[in-house]
Amino acid sequence: MPLAVFVPGGHRTGPLPARCLGKSVVRGYPHHQVRPVISAFMEQRHLGRTGLRVSRIGLGTLTWGRDTDEHDAADLLRTFWEAGGNLVDTADVYGDGEAEYLLGQLMDGLVPRRDLVISTKAGSVADPDRRVDGSRGHLLSALDASLARLGTDHVDVWHLHSYDPATPLEETLQALDIAVASGRARYAGVAGFCGWQLARAATWQLAAPGSRARLASTQMEYSLLQRGVEREVLPAALDTGVGLLPSSPLGRGVLTGKYRGDAVPPDSRRASGHMAAFVEPYLDDTASRIVDAVTTAADGLAVTALQVALAWVRDRPGVTAPVVGARNAQQLTAALSVEALTLPDEICRALDDVSAPVHRYPDHDWSTL
Repeated sequence: MPLAVFVPGGHRTGPLPARCLGKSVVRGYPHHQVRPVISAFMEQRHLGRTGLRVSRIGLGTLTWGRDTDEHDAADLLRTFWEAGGNLVDTADVYGDGEAEYLLGQLMDGLVPRRDLVISTKAGSVADPDRRVDGSRGHLLSALDASLARLGTDHVDVWHLHSYDPATPLEETLQALDIAVASGRARYAGVAGFCGWQLARAATWQLAAPGSRARLASTQMEYSLLQRGVEREVLPAALDTGVGLLPSSPLGRGVLTGKYRGDAVPPDSRRASGHMAAFVEPYLDDTASRIVDAVTTAADGLAVTALQVALAWVRDRPGVTAPVVGARNAQQLTAALSVEALTLPDEICRALDDVSAPVHRYPDHDWSTL
């Protein structure tokens, strides 16, 4: 049944449009206006230039089997599935394989396998002398091991976890072709590739349609605190039809505002012995100004800073689905509540300005000068 939304001056059925959220750029949004409505079901988008449709928010499993136990993982997966989410992202190195194993156990009885789009990654290795192994032999063996842990005969999207300069790219990409041709993977993608690496890989795959598996997606960190992908990765992805799946879309949790004023919530990543260094780069003065702007916008819209930050990155050009790594179902529910929120253009422009990265030669578009 469609959601009915009352707005001043009339009656509307469906999600609340951005223009109903107010008229000021950041401050002064009338708080008596209706708050964004939470849709009953998540919208879906095509993954890059393919026929695969995924929910426009993905569920990450980086901490599964380590900080997230089986009970919290079950709550997370059930909450995500019930909200209409289907894209679940994992990797063979998450929890040393425990994340995949745990996801496989939950698919066995909690959520039907057919309702999920499972994405996993291979190529990262626990070898201090070689952090990445993109050889065909390693990748295909890693995929078989992932399938065994997941308890399934295929993954929906298989990503190369990183670029391996020690292996010819053609050999690495051939592993993707074999995986798709054999049915062990339905679609292929990459992660951690810079602009030229992505452009080269995507173009190589497109050069022989029918015999090579086109790249459907790429995973890179992207948020209001980290917009480096806009220089070369996003243009390459848009040009070659590769969908972007942003990781850390909330700036490693900083954009939620929970670290403002040097706060250290006891259950946060900043308070964690092995995750504090992960958060630290985004606690400088520049990040603080951006977080302040996000919080101000959220106050004016009568929503949360989390919703503003997530809606901004979700609706950037080229983005298919930000991948959210919630610690518990409560955090995930807060993230999923962004579904009906579309930021007003004025807010987007203000956030774009305050978070704009510095572009220097040759990144800057000199033709505009």
